Amino acid sequence: MSVVAATGPSFPLYDYKPLDNAALAARIQAVRDRMGPELLILGHHYQQDEVIALSDLRGDSYQLSKMAAESRDCRYIVFCGVHFMAETADIVANRPEKLAERGGQRVTVVLPDMAAGCSMADMAAIDQVEAAWADLGEVIDTSDITPVTYINSAATLKAFCGRHGGVVCTSSNAAAVLKWAFERTSRVLFFPDQHLGRNTALKMGITNDQMPVWDPYDTDLGGNTEDALKRSKVILWKGHCSVHQMFRPEHVHGFRKRIPGIKILVHPECPQEVNDLADVSGSTGKIIKTVEESPPGTKWAIGTELHLVNRLKQEHPEQEIHFLSPVVCMCATMYRIDLAHLCWSLENLVADTPINIIQVPEDIAQWSLTALERMLQIS
Repeated sequence: MSVVAATGPSFPLYDYKPLDNAALAARIQAVRDRMGPELLILGHHYQQDEVIALSDLRGDSYQLSKMAAESRDCRYIVFCGVHFMAETADIVANRPEKLAERGGQRVTVVLPDMAAGCSMADMAAIDQVEAAWADLGEVIDTSDITPVTYINSAATLKAFCGRHGGVVCTSSNAAAVLKWAFERTSRVLFFPDQHLGRNTALKMGITNDQMPVWDPYDTDLGGNTEDALKRSKVILWKGHCSVHQMFRPEHVHGFRKRIPGIKILVHPECPQEVNDLADVSGSTGKIIKTVEESPPGTKWAIGTELHLVNRLKQEHPEQEIHFLSPVVCMCATMYRIDLAHLCWSLENLVADTPINIIQVPEDIAQWSLTALERMLQIS
């Protein structure tokens, strides 16, 4: 678990809640002007537009951490994302060679709202994963399993993979990571998102009957038989993204019936039955690039987070873009970070009374970095 250093704020949050967005934006900009290049505000693609407008960098979780770490001037990161993203930023920005370049000075990483978590990441707690690993060892040789954790996971899980010869993956490099893993072992334990693991492995020729799902709440081998585990190639963790889980095959069929020629573009965190029906499946970056490179008049129904889809719709009026689900589904925890929380955290930072500092303990950061560096060597 990451250490959260929260000193007593000189400005309480309730002072910011009544302010309108224009006033908050002006105060945020004043802090940006004052701190200059030492401050980087990172805005994840799923953030609200008003937060993105005031972000220095925009991207997905690992891309943002990597870009911020490459800055020679940055000394403060305010991550408008969720908890695991801020942990990754701390690990990457404060890795040993970066600390050496700055003469030992750490980059301070702040998460504007500590309630901004990730339900998917929470579906695989470190004690559950360690218990599963021990239980698996009663049936199969764990030295022949490579643990792979999706980047959307806590630092403790990344460290677990680092210690056990495993690796981190993103939605864009999951196939390359699985290929790397199978060159070393005959099995993979993939967590916390079962759908990304399944959709990636299926494209590699691995069948569903070779991919048992491990339920951490079932004390009898995660709900599996010994035979199923012995036959396994990829053991999938029973976890999912609450946003992408909402998309259903009937949504795809409905759009194709109503709008001739429409294309379906989804994230691989969607369930298999949706992913299989899509014209294009890919990471957030691939979704954005696909739309950017498509000709005017292209019609899309996109299955990913609502804020991103709406932003693509605004930025590409030459195309016809729809949200795939009839039900509003957005990343509720990401949505918690608004201009009030951003302004509150920034003004406390500039007043030298920082709040919500994310600092990963050294041993966890070291092993997490090992797993992340393995990923970078692959991709």
